[in-house]
Amino acid sequence: MKYKIYKSDEEWKKILTPAQYQITRRKGTEPPFANAYHNCKDEGVYQCVCCGAELFSSETKFASGTGWPSFYRPMNPENVAEEEDRGFFMRRTEVVCSQCGAHLGHVFPDGPQPTGLRYCINSESLKLDKKK
Repeated sequence: MKYKIYKSDEEWKKILTPAQYQITRRKGTEPPFANAYHNCKDEGVYQCVCCGAELFSSETKFASGTGWPSFYRPMNPENVAEEEDRGFFMRRTEVVCSQCGAHLGHVFPDGPQPTGLRYCINSESLKLDKKK
């Protein structure tokens, strides 16, 4: 997939923390229950930490019990893309920022209605723009 925003690894390393870089650019993950947004109840818009694209609204966030922030629908579907992930001997659907290609997490078909989806997202890939 071709992304609208492209930077070299060195450019990403200059603007991201080591944890953000590992997760968003190297498809890493963070520990469950020990991340910034899994239990966050603040209202606002969750943006891509790499490029600022609006990804998820706090209005669609729910307590999944998984230890990661979970949403049942993207705020702007055009900013979220899905790719097949066959890593770790599993078959999953990876969620990426369609603007810059940042790895966000995965989507699963076990979420609440109205979509039945659970977007399980790494906090390190997000930046919360709180409502004022």
